[in-house]
Amino acid sequence: MAKATIERLREQVRGEVVTPDSEGYDEARTVYNAMIDRRPAAVVRCANAGDVRATVGYARDNGLDLAVRGGSHSVPGFGTCDDGVVADLSGMRGVRVDPGRRTARAEGGATWGDFNAATHAFGLATTGGIISTTGVGGLTLGGGIGYLARGLGLSCDNLVSADVVTADGRFLVASEEENGDLFWALRGGGGNFGAVTSLEFRLSPVKDIYGGPILFELEEAGTVLRAFREIIADAPEELGGFPAFQIAPPLPFIPADRHGDTFVLIVACWAGPPEEGERAVQRFRDIAPVVAEHVGPMPYPALNSAFDALVPPGLQHYWKANFVTELTDDAIAAHLEHAPGLPAVNSTVHIYPIDGACHRTAPDATAFAYRDANFATVIAGMWPDPTANEANTAWVRAYYEATAPHSEEGGYINFMAGDDQDRIRANYRDNYDRLVEVKRAYDPDNLFHVNQNIRP
Repeated sequence: MAKATIERLREQVRGEVVTPDSEGYDEARTVYNAMIDRRPAAVVRCANAGDVRATVGYARDNGLDLAVRGGSHSVPGFGTCDDGVVADLSGMRGVRVDPGRRTARAEGGATWGDFNAATHAFGLATTGGIISTTGVGGLTLGGGIGYLARGLGLSCDNLVSADVVTADGRFLVASEEENGDLFWALRGGGGNFGAVTSLEFRLSPVKDIYGGPILFELEEAGTVLRAFREIIADAPEELGGFPAFQIAPPLPFIPADRHGDTFVLIVACWAGPPEEGERAVQRFRDIAPVVAEHVGPMPYPALNSAFDALVPPGLQHYWKANFVTELTDDAIAAHLEHAPGLPAVNSTVHIYPIDGACHRTAPDATAFAYRDANFATVIAGMWPDPTANEANTAWVRAYYEATAPHSEEGGYINFMAGDDQDRIRANYRDNYDRLVEVKRAYDPDNLFHVNQNIRP
């Protein structure tokens, strides 16, 4: 059979096919991380699942690399490739809420901002990320850590079903009832098993929360981290949030003479009864003298988008991550040594609690294996100046190397760098061999390999 041509692909799809000779090619190939500069042979701006099927088939039949782009937040640049094909789902952003069933279905290119806008109107939510411009699909396939995780579980724990285009061009529904092995793998196994064109979630009653950032002096960092460790261990599961290190941006609630200073902070999120919010968050305020805060009742989507402006598209990115079972004093000492070196106001370090509801799912019930971990740490190096790449990447690596001995071997794949392929088995522990079996069943030739790859 003759291989499909690019002209034939254009006839098959409703969306635009952008090639190097097309107007707008540079815009179409640009991704979130400006450190990634790749030149695909074609970017297909998919309009529907049929377009995704045609794009997958074109890449497969022509032996080309295939990248699937959802929200386009992949720090390693997995939403693009050199000389291959990009299935760009970012135009597929619809979200349909069923308030009676308390479910919502999001298309594969939807962001958490899209999702929250739709569900908040009904007073409902599910666990999303920390930045609202993050893609729903990518975050969920990697697990899905966010503000509501202690109370509701990970994003993937709230996944009800997914529509998937597989390497052989089939369109499958994955759920507990259909293609259960594929459904198991999608919940934490990343984009290894197909192109996910829509995801259906279980929703919970969350409309307004009480929370926001609380800033403390950097010299209080040890006290803050030790206190957070103790408070969160027995806190009600409605209390979420995380400690972080951050250079103060020029925001009105921060004293002007402190803009540009480095602080330790806690970003609080109480998602329980509103009248209990102030008392719940007060435990964080009482840890040490507060320099500044922006805390109060607010719509959940407002908190989920509060830091968007710090991480616009076009920054340079290099991240490292580990799961942490116990935030030991030695681990805290490593943070205190390296965090003051934050290279830019965009850079940050977050220590997300993933206990509570996350622990109630068995480690082999989904692909996400670290159900005994209490924290997920990310060292997120982000800065605007490409001439600083070498120095700032070195800072991330040194920080990671100092904290790794006090952490688990594996980490959260959504925070992994492109040079972390040798950690794949560790990221999945005893689930890895089963993931390989599912990979062999649905993608034996490894068409979907532009990711944290599970090789068949």
